Amino acid sequence: MTANEYQEKAMATLNPDLSPKDVLINSVMGLCGESGEAIDLVKKWLFTGHGFDRDALIKELGDVAWYLAEAATALGLPLEAVLQSNLDKLQKRYPKGFDSERSRNREES
Repeated sequence: MTANEYQEKAMATLNPDLSPKDVLINSVMGLCGESGEAIDLVKKWLFTGHGFDRDALIKELGDVAWYLAEAATALGLPLEAVLQSNLDKLQKRYPKGFDSERSRNREES
């Protein structure tokens, strides 16, 4: 499945009653919330003696993917365009692959 196919299938579960503005707000808030749930799983594993719950983390990452697809939809973009934009930015920042010096002394773009 491609990212755009995922977006199309996932957005079949988008609340049709939301305005375009509310879709964008919901997507960004959802990204924050689901990312927080993912880091909470890792925090519990690292600092409170819980076992590493790989399956739960996979589910949370899936939720992050859903909200990312929703954000792209709210912007009127195919998800693959968002992903390509990120790769373009990274290629410009690290043309020869990751470099810690370039990471510390990079120009924002």
